[in-house]
Amino acid sequence: MTDLIINEPRPDDLVLSQAKQSGLATQMKQGLDAPICLTWELTYACNLQCVHCLSSSGRRDPDELTTAECEALIDELARMQVFYINVGGGEPTIRNDFWHLLRYAVDHGVGVKFSTNGSRIDAQVAAELAAMDYVDVQISIDGADADTNDRIRGEGSYATAITAMEHLAEAGFGEFKISVVMTRHNIEQVETFKAMADRYGAQLRLTRFRPSGRGADSWHELHPTDPQQRALYYWLLDHPEVLTGDSFFHLSALGEALPGLNMCGAGRVVCLIDPVGDVYACPFVLHDEFRAGSVRDTGGFAHVWQESERFAELREPQSAGACASCGHFDACQGGCMAAKFFTGIPLDGPDPECVLGHGEPLVQAATERPQGSDHSFRTSVQLTSKPRSAG
Repeated sequence: MTDLIINEPRPDDLVLSQAKQSGLATQMKQGLDAPICLTWELTYACNLQCVHCLSSSGRRDPDELTTAECEALIDELARMQVFYINVGGGEPTIRNDFWHLLRYAVDHGVGVKFSTNGSRIDAQVAAELAAMDYVDVQISIDGADADTNDRIRGEGSYATAITAMEHLAEAGFGEFKISVVMTRHNIEQVETFKAMADRYGAQLRLTRFRPSGRGADSWHELHPTDPQQRALYYWLLDHPEVLTGDSFFHLSALGEALPGLNMCGAGRVVCLIDPVGDVYACPFVLHDEFRAGSVRDTGGFAHVWQESERFAELREPQSAGACASCGHFDACQGGCMAAKFFTGIPLDGPDPECVLGHGEPLVQAATERPQGSDHSFRTSVQLTSKPRSAG
């Protein structure tokens, strides 16, 4: 990786001018020597059954990477100068070796941001995390009250997340992240989420709901309405300190670009490694169509990242396809690849949540929608269609 990339702030924190944005985006579309942000799902085991889970987590895969394989992968990422890794699951802290692997990564110069439902963050763990360098914690919560959150994540999950936040704040951890997936039931709670983050000395991170994993089944009930999307866009413009990880670049077609790179980084600057070592173009496309190889193959992760034919295809200049006649393509770049794929829209078609309305007819007309792997338990949280007020 070049010094330019290494010395930039974390991707979540990028707030770029249009000129700089254009230069970096051009470079990144062609791919980098190593990803600047790598998501690593350590396990599919989870003590929750969130209705929008992107990986349909619940049960552990018996062929998970061993501790030794994980250490070797961390060594490889350090040699490649991967800036930091997003560790998730499932619930990553369920793995017995999680805390060992966390320290191993930090000791070898690889920063770690891990996402958790907070169930294993007690006062002692919070204090230990606060004493560590180059570690960030992201607490997942999907409602500003128990009623809204637990409907998505399961009974008691709101209280668990709040308790974890309190422990981190009391331990003096600093600006941990509060991560919220935007749905039509919580999108009007953004001010309350922001107040929650301020109260705990945290940073708010909003992400887009994608129809992957169990999210494919709950998409039609959960994805925000068009008026809600527009309201969120203007709220984000007014709150540039709120992190998004480029989740909402499809909204940039409404006018001024949101802070960030405003592009799909799949296979170019980001990718995902799953619990068994398979490498995918993006965390939201866990499907054979986007599998690029395995870290267990000869050459390891570096070979997959640098030589994969699938990644090479993604790094080629992309056609505007059905969006070629739209004057907003340069702003929205056609939207999210994963959202299109799992709603049955061709990859060169419009985003299903296209703000000009071009995607919805294609979603309705789609006769076949791909399915990803399912690691769910036999029973799960049931999402009801009963409307709820948000506030």
